[in-house]
Amino acid sequence: MKKLSSDSSAAIQLDSLTKKFSDYQAVSDLSLEVNGGEIFGFLGLNGAGKSTTIKMMLSLLKPSSGSIYMLGNKVDSGTHRLWEQVGYLEDAVYYPGLTVIENLDIARRLQMISDRQSITRVIQKLGLEAHKNKKAKNLSLGNRQRLGLAKAMIHNPRILILDEPINGLDPAGVVEIREMLMDLSKNFGVTVFISSHQLEELSKLVDRIGIIHGGRLIQEIKMAHLEQSLQKHMVLDGRNKDAMKHILAEHGYRFEENTDGRLLLSESSVTEKPERLAELLVRLGQPPIQLNIVTEDLEGYFLRIIQSKRRIYE
Repeated sequence: MKKLSSDSSAAIQLDSLTKKFSDYQAVSDLSLEVNGGEIFGFLGLNGAGKSTTIKMMLSLLKPSSGSIYMLGNKVDSGTHRLWEQVGYLEDAVYYPGLTVIENLDIARRLQMISDRQSITRVIQKLGLEAHKNKKAKNLSLGNRQRLGLAKAMIHNPRILILDEPINGLDPAGVVEIREMLMDLSKNFGVTVFISSHQLEELSKLVDRIGIIHGGRLIQEIKMAHLEQSLQKHMVLDGRNKDAMKHILAEHGYRFEENTDGRLLLSESSVTEKPERLAELLVRLGQPPIQLNIVTEDLEGYFLRIIQSKRRIYE
């Protein structure tokens, strides 16, 4: 695993991070960097090591080996002033019988913030003005999550660490949180480190993803480059599949047959120019009743990458 420099300009830096619990190694030699203002998606199945990594980042667990830097400061049990610049949300914890303002005032005092205007600013930033006098128990699920984020952000952190922040949200709430996080990143320069297994939603939000499996970082990729890495295949069906398969074999096309009898072709010459195969089949009297190109989604990519690495690490 690559060695990272402690003088890096990255907002978050993990250098050969390892955590063992007796004979069980939860995180193994994990190194990555997250740039300032970037939204980084930390993906993995349950038990992959996501929460353990985050607890080490927050100094709630001590690494067995390796180092963590945030904003150029090494994270350890004595790094008190760093937390003035870091916000964290695992669950949207709030007092249900108190209003939004009252909940945030408690958070302000716990953070020892003397400026009472910090409540007004975070309410405006997270779009809670219309709900500031509502009791927390009467908020929508999306606005409860906004309240949780407001508590994490009342001290105006430069880094926001979120562990499964969209769990349990309805579609409207998910969109609200997505738009809010993108606004924080783009317009306020907040670095967002977000852990989740809800892959499709995360794909609409993050700038880059890192996939962790078995405690190891097995893949990093920018979302802008992901399209080039997604596999494509043609799904083909016809009235006389035996005749269609004969034509394909005779003209050098490789194919598989899936469980419902449709034919799958994955060669780039087919997926990039499907009209050529369509013309051939029509000309030889076997016009397809289905011919479409299917592109792998993020979940399919994620599972494929994990399966390809299992043979190495397990």
